[in-house]
Amino acid sequence: MDAGSDPIVVEKNERKSRYEVRVGREMAVLTYARAGDEIVFLHTLVPEPLEGRGIASQLAHTALEEARAANLRVVAQCPYVAAYVRRHPEYVAILTPDEQERLRPR
Repeated sequence: MDAGSDPIVVEKNERKSRYEVRVGREMAVLTYARAGDEIVFLHTLVPEPLEGRGIASQLAHTALEEARAANLRVVAQCPYVAAYVRRHPEYVAILTPDEQERLRPR
């Protein structure tokens, strides 16, 4: 992010089951589905004009932190969130056992 630019603000839109970042007329999203004590992160979409600002990373971080705070088990179906977890192993503990096995470094 450029110095002097506005901070990234992630908002949770429970009605649409997604996390959102609005910048001007553009919106980046991380969609999810809840089932019991599990949350499945489905897809991250950052429009081209917003790329390179760390928005996807902030979406993943916020979503994972909220999942941890709510004691949810995570399934990282979204390739971006899976890659984020691989880069930030502090989130491995909140993955479901199957996800821990799937995302284990080989």
